[in-house]
Amino acid sequence: MADTVRIPDSDTLAAEARTITGLDDFGDPWIFENLNALIPILNSEARLTEVGVGGAITMIKTALVNRLRHVDLVKKHPEILDEEVDVAAVVVGLPRTGSTMLHRMLSSAPGMTGVKWWECQNYSPFPEEKLGDPEPRCKAAAAYLDYMLEHAPDLMSIHPMSIDQSDEELIILGQLFSSTMIEGMYYVPTYARWLIENSRTRCYKDLRQILQSLQWQDKKRKGAKWVLKTPGHLMALDAVLETFPGAKIVMTHRDPISTVPSYCSMMYTLYGMGAEVDRQSVGAFWEKRLAELLDLFMDIREKSGGASFIDVRYTDLTKTPIEEGKRVLAEAGIPVTPEIEAGMSEWVEANRREDRAPHKYSLEDFGLDKANIERDFAKYRETYLAQAPAA
Repeated sequence: MADTVRIPDSDTLAAEARTITGLDDFGDPWIFENLNALIPILNSEARLTEVGVGGAITMIKTALVNRLRHVDLVKKHPEILDEEVDVAAVVVGLPRTGSTMLHRMLSSAPGMTGVKWWECQNYSPFPEEKLGDPEPRCKAAAAYLDYMLEHAPDLMSIHPMSIDQSDEELIILGQLFSSTMIEGMYYVPTYARWLIENSRTRCYKDLRQILQSLQWQDKKRKGAKWVLKTPGHLMALDAVLETFPGAKIVMTHRDPISTVPSYCSMMYTLYGMGAEVDRQSVGAFWEKRLAELLDLFMDIREKSGGASFIDVRYTDLTKTPIEEGKRVLAEAGIPVTPEIEAGMSEWVEANRREDRAPHKYSLEDFGLDKANIERDFAKYRETYLAQAPAA
């Protein structure tokens, strides 16, 4: 682990971001409260290697650069704030429950849209870009994806990625130091707790403004229905419902006995890019964390009533994806045209699971015990999976 190389303080990194951009206005400074909590935890808890420290510094500077450029763009083009962002659905199932498949299938259909992976990495245009031609950001995203796959070649079998596919706005929220992306990149249980207790919801106002900017940048999105997605929204569904009041919350369900070790495998792979974290630590943290996210989901759902929620079982989604997609869209108030159905079918045909290497994992790999999972997820399993076999 990196004993001598450490992440500098936020003032140093903010100064470097200002130098890179020639800009100095970060807008509302609330994100620095999060960043100032995060940096000491990264230095003391994340078990970063020297490569990992360098990666974390790059992540933070990229986030601050994007922030500076976004604030500047809105100042120069205040009409961005007039954009009407119509979020039809927010997919929030736990990781490994088919949520990525559902999200990409829905958002790829005509008249629908989602945040692309390359946009997640840099949501603000580069200085040399011409409006409507984001090729520089696409090239930067492709280079970063190549780097990830070079250092974690198993990722494609666990979570397939393409710079042009819809992906999780979790990555954008992570650049606000406000989402489960941080704990998904770095082993920081203390920061996960800090977020829950201090900064669960205030990033959503900023997320909505960033979606307005992305829609303004791409004129083809005018009038499109947005489909958002990230399990991280489970941490703050009250803010999601408040920020996007017309959206349906789509919850994908699969037995945690299957999903927990699968997600631990993914996290162990990601941590391994820049840290020395053992499998047992990964298992111990994420089994409890995922149970906590489901508890938050059930609490907010109970308080808000069921009218805004749509449930999708993993087994139904994998067997009849088009029918499930049609049902979700219909319940979200979107007429399913032949063009939309054809678009979903085309996506499914192009993204079959058998085209990828199998993802292998087990409970024992991460020191997990079936009885403990059954205990910690008992209420969730009884409420949503009682009539369905484990999958």
